[in-house]
Amino acid sequence: VQLQAFGGGSVEAGGSLRLSCAASERTFSLYTVGWFRQAPGKEREFVAAISWSGASSDYADSVKGRSTISRDISKNTVYLQMDSLKPEDTAVYYCAVEKIATRWPPSQYGSWGQGTQVTVSS
Repeated sequence: VQLQAFGGGSVEAGGSLRLSCAASERTFSLYTVGWFRQAPGKEREFVAAISWSGASSDYADSVKGRSTISRDISKNTVYLQMDSLKPEDTAVYYCAVEKIATRWPPSQYGSWGQGTQVTVSS
């Protein structure tokens, strides 16, 4: 599955962004999708995930209550709405697809998108 992540940008603290993860393959709808981020000098960390059906989701504590992950099957796209952004949210955000179709909770991610930069200024 080829993924394209976009929607990043530069915002002030307290602002919002909606990231998108789009795929061309229709089978994308059968897979759990996760968002991850990597800040300069830090390891990549989990942000959020949504099950193939959209019925289940999970969030890192650092974004819980400020972010919402969703998917639009008709558009073959997963979204990450991020509100009340903080400078510590600054990172490159990646989306990825769980290796096994319909698996939830996710265990191992396979395909990764190219990343989109999010910069939050104070």
